[in-house]
Amino acid sequence: MTRRTTFGYRYVMYVSPQSEFGDNLEPIRIPSVIPVFPLPNVVFFPRTYLPLHIFETRYRRMVRDAAASHQMIGMVLLKEGWETDYEGTPAIFPIGAVGRMVTMQALSDGRFNILLQGLSRFEIQEELGCESYRQGQIKLTNFTTSEAKLPSDVRTELVRLVGNFLLTREDGVALATFLKQPLDDEALVHNLSFAMDFTPLEKQFLLEADSLVQQARRLLDLLQFKRYELNEPTGGGWG
Repeated sequence: MTRRTTFGYRYVMYVSPQSEFGDNLEPIRIPSVIPVFPLPNVVFFPRTYLPLHIFETRYRRMVRDAAASHQMIGMVLLKEGWETDYEGTPAIFPIGAVGRMVTMQALSDGRFNILLQGLSRFEIQEELGCESYRQGQIKLTNFTTSEAKLPSDVRTELVRLVGNFLLTREDGVALATFLKQPLDDEALVHNLSFAMDFTPLEKQFLLEADSLVQQARRLLDLLQFKRYELNEPTGGGWG
């Protein structure tokens, strides 16, 4: 699904059915200060991939600076009312996800196409205003090993309900293929949270969960509500 807006980005939300997407990540050092890229309708998750088209001047500089150093960009969601101060520093949610630029294409007119690989959740401890773009001192907030596991019944119910819900989506086949990959619980929950057609605030609610089980249960609740809105039965599924 491609969206174009008047802001300094264009993104394409997808979950790749390829097996390497969501596989175990090599340890990567994430600095304590990173550029912060606030958007009004994007919530990024660890273990996912986000393509972005960068054309606003301050974010072109952000990409150049990140490419020359740690290659990290933190994605956060703008709070309601951001329109009145978009060129300044509108309010943002403090919890976001940091991604590493795994590809960067510089275009002839100064714009960029980049691909972010989601690495970790973070919480902004303090904003730093020393560049034209926003920066933050962050604390990483990954789940512990015990927090990143799902009870088997929760995973089974999640896959079943998502399988039913995919029947209503144009990209249902690709996502159904993704669900059949040998994914660990964390990759499964984060990718579904990122890919499903929820509002930005609903996705922020998922991102801010205290554990993977809580995130999965919130995801189940949202899926049930969406199916209720569509007036569809909850039985059945895909094989």
